[in-house]
Amino acid sequence: MTSDSSSDSRRIGFLFNHDELHQVAHIAPIISALQRQAPGARVEVITSSDRQALAVRQFLDSALPAPVFRSIRPNRWSRLAENMLGKMVPLNRLSSLKRSSALFRDFDALVVPETTTTFLRKNSPSERPKLIFFPHGAGDRSIGFSPEIRLFDYVLLPGEKTRDRMLAVGVIRPDNHRIVGYPKFEAFANRRPVKLFDNDRPVVLYNPHFDPLLSSWFRFGESILDYFANQNDYNLIFAPHVMLFQRKILASVEHRLLRFRQRIDSRYDRLDHMHIDTGSARSVDMTYTRAADIYLGDVSSQIYEFIQNPRPAIFLNSHGAEWRGNANYEHWTFGPVLDDIADLGATLDAVSPLSDSCRQAQARAFAYSFDMDRRKSPSQRAAAAIAEFMDIPQ
Repeated sequence: MTSDSSSDSRRIGFLFNHDELHQVAHIAPIISALQRQAPGARVEVITSSDRQALAVRQFLDSALPAPVFRSIRPNRWSRLAENMLGKMVPLNRLSSLKRSSALFRDFDALVVPETTTTFLRKNSPSERPKLIFFPHGAGDRSIGFSPEIRLFDYVLLPGEKTRDRMLAVGVIRPDNHRIVGYPKFEAFANRRPVKLFDNDRPVVLYNPHFDPLLSSWFRFGESILDYFANQNDYNLIFAPHVMLFQRKILASVEHRLLRFRQRIDSRYDRLDHMHIDTGSARSVDMTYTRAADIYLGDVSSQIYEFIQNPRPAIFLNSHGAEWRGNANYEHWTFGPVLDDIADLGATLDAVSPLSDSCRQAQARAFAYSFDMDRRKSPSQRAAAAIAEFMDIPQ
């Protein structure tokens, strides 16, 4: 048993406590699956904004009773303090967790897509609630295998790669995790491709990360936009990680670095062959990774969503990384890596069609990163794993 409440009335909360919406699709499909898999469980949704609640609802099965929605909005003082600090520190998230700790103790378990929730365990060690983690992405950055993951009671994983690396660094144990696949693929499986341009030129997706050390945006970004603005061979989608333009100051605790957000010149908005999106819903629903012919980026985990259908990719080494043989840059084996964007034009011309070696590298990495089971969906597998861990009848 994992708690003192009766097994047929476990209270399971799905907690969404991030400022933006990019984490929602990673666990929201599991909500209805758990309702079906374990009808005796009390499944509830906890959000910190109306936007989150609306985003979660789009993934719920309308044939099932709607779960209870609860709100844990941050107070105005934490919002003010976070804004004064340029949103550098996630005070809103921490405030919401702190102020709602009594509510959380009434749950048997919380299912979460990010590690900030471990604040509950650090702030007040307790057996309730159990913390169940599903990482929001399947990328290679070292932050995805951070020590905080040790504080979770159970971890759901998209595939063998994440499991192997987490086991290697000791943040999970052989008995406290389950590979279940990638619910985000399931969430957007029926979305039709979107045509963004009125021409047939190849479409390049430039998708820089927000990390102030690893992101190519701070060193190369403006030059890349200028390059595409002044050529007629390619269309460009500029869709960075949603957090790149949501903060005035970008901070990396891991790399101890701060950078100020840069502005985008409005002249790019007037160009028919450039599409600029700094944070709409399309930035997180795979619209752009499916619409592009060529990927241009640095360390974002979206490259793994892009290679679901193998295509040319180019990577930007803007920070002098010694990346060869480094697991944190495994995705840089999917295509050429540029240290200088003076080579961008020639590389774009040479990268298509995709070489056999890059196609094989992408296919191997995709299979290692995502466990694809045709018999059961990721949400069904995750729901079964949660029910089993929480000793809920199925």
